[in-house]
Amino acid sequence: MDSMRSDVIVVGAGPIGLELAVALKREGIEYVHVEAKQIGYTISWFPPQTRFFSSNERIAIAGVPLQTADQSKASREEYLAYLRSVVEQFDLEVQTYTRVIGIQKNHGGFAVTVQAAGRKRHLKARRIVLCTGGTDHPRRLSIPGEDLPHVSSYFQDAHKYFRKRLLVVGGKNSAIETALRCHHAGANVTLSYRRAQLDTKSIKYWLLPEINGLIADGRITGLFDTIPTEITPTDVALAPPGVAESDGEGNPRAVPNPLRAAADFVVLQIGFEQDTTLFEMAGLALNGECRAPVYSDRTMESSVPGIYVAGTAVGGTQDKYRVFIENCHVHVGRIVAALVGTAPPPTPVPLAAPES
Repeated sequence: MDSMRSDVIVVGAGPIGLELAVALKREGIEYVHVEAKQIGYTISWFPPQTRFFSSNERIAIAGVPLQTADQSKASREEYLAYLRSVVEQFDLEVQTYTRVIGIQKNHGGFAVTVQAAGRKRHLKARRIVLCTGGTDHPRRLSIPGEDLPHVSSYFQDAHKYFRKRLLVVGGKNSAIETALRCHHAGANVTLSYRRAQLDTKSIKYWLLPEINGLIADGRITGLFDTIPTEITPTDVALAPPGVAESDGEGNPRAVPNPLRAAADFVVLQIGFEQDTTLFEMAGLALNGECRAPVYSDRTMESSVPGIYVAGTAVGGTQDKYRVFIENCHVHVGRIVAALVGTAPPPTPVPLAAPES
């Protein structure tokens, strides 16, 4: 096991992690950048050709314009290519597939243990910036049958569901996009959502009229005020949320005569949870049900002096998404100002539309 020393260790190479790396390089701050997977990993598991909610200028980073061939909002593929181009343009050195497995305070800074290809290394730095994101693991329903092979929390290719009965669970943007794309690919789609109607603020404006029209016409079956209580190889039992609450000990309550929806496949689009392992390992204070890290709005420094947080990592596990790429750019300026000892940049005017 070897050892390296630097001024800053940046953990995470999503858009904000890369933007921070560019800023550190411009300031001449020595840093090491590690990423457990590949750059832009969260975006890489978006379904093929998914387009962002936000306009391109809002998700562009490091002052590099984001251009698309038809001037439309960037697709998953276009944005990943854009991130690669930023890494190439600034010759950023990112140690990908390198996971942090230990963080310890030591004299004058921190000792960070990383693992890559089965080999452990020790890194030392005065400061750490955690840009680790907030959508690490799919939420679970904790019901029987959730782990059956025909059940997935990720939508990858609509072709898989051609002429098959597909139940999509969820009522926000990802679920609606999954339902529409699979419907157009020839699937027999049913949508189960726990509320009485779709949340219009959580659905891309160009998708909402289409999904409402298809449900009204009966071409997509909408089962509102329902949640799954059991998944079998051939169908899914559904019940109203109030009826299907747990028994108080974390166990699903038995539901008499539940509605049953036939399904060859089930796609659960009910959101994601943040992995707080690194925060806990480093001793960061976490706040509220979402377990968001406590930090200074002025510097982005966490409750542990010398450890900073940036990007969507600051939002914890978000129920309604309020922290996304476009309102995290300011984190970079705040952190760099704190590192070099200058005044932080002014807080920007809040942006209205999130990205997805």
